[in-house]
Amino acid sequence: MKQKILLLETLAEEAMEILLADNSYEVILAFNEEVLQAAIEEGNIQAIITRGKGQVRANLMDQIPSLQLIARAGVGLDNIDVDEASKRKIKVVNAPNSNANTIAEHTISLILNLQRNMYTAFSMVKEGRWKDRGNYVGDEVHGKTLGILGMGNIGKKVAKIAEALGMKVCYWSAFKEDVPYPMLSLQEVLNNSDIISLHLPLTSETENMINSEALAQMKKGALLINTARGKIIDQKALNEALESGKLGGFAADVLAVEPPEADEPLIKHPNTLITAHVGSLTKTTYTQMCTMTVENTLAILNGKEASPNCIFNRKALGI
Repeated sequence: MKQKILLLETLAEEAMEILLADNSYEVILAFNEEVLQAAIEEGNIQAIITRGKGQVRANLMDQIPSLQLIARAGVGLDNIDVDEASKRKIKVVNAPNSNANTIAEHTISLILNLQRNMYTAFSMVKEGRWKDRGNYVGDEVHGKTLGILGMGNIGKKVAKIAEALGMKVCYWSAFKEDVPYPMLSLQEVLNNSDIISLHLPLTSETENMINSEALAQMKKGALLINTARGKIIDQKALNEALESGKLGGFAADVLAVEPPEADEPLIKHPNTLITAHVGSLTKTTYTQMCTMTVENTLAILNGKEASPNCIFNRKALGI
């Protein structure tokens, strides 16, 4: 019986071609529970590949004792229990830095659209309200202070673009980074920034980090941008800050609950711009994330050299 790779979600066409070209493995497209359970019963599953929705928790690992590797075609690992995998000596693979460029671009797009009130400007013309230009209110980003929370690969790229636009950049991060921007305390960044942009992983320490207390420390009328993870922000506190006018606007590609409930007030608020978690879904980045993940998965399973740092839990595994 051939060894199997279990695919929980679709991948880019180019990645699928690479995966199916390796005749050493049988690829199981387990996009529903029935197929998943049938594959588990048949056994001999060596690897699981997923994207952002397929959940790989202890209960699934319990059912697949032959599992050697869990791969996510992306960067964040919220849908994989990494600690549990490490305990079982299962390698967890992701695609580090694969989405840095596109998320940085998306972040800057949100900043510009929110600061310059572009949605309103576009709507005026499309709706035949050209004369309303007299009531248009917007502002430029030049000279504004951008506070970045999380100066990793994406944060660095956002900072570089923002600097080119004439913004002043400061940051707070878990570690001091080799960047030409001042590292301040979290409170100082919140106090001094006209715009705050989040680029942190979701952990027990960062969940609800932006709560009512943090929002109260921000400048009145400041803007908040989130292209990281929705649960970093307490959405109830966020809604209250928008309603009170403490927060001037909110733009995001992520929410605490996705898709949001139909009555989620953030969606209809006049001072919000929200995209449907599409920041990484450009053709270039999506293809790159999927092909990188597939290539590294096959390399590891076949005992060949994979990309540096693609095994997220390498340190925990002692390799």
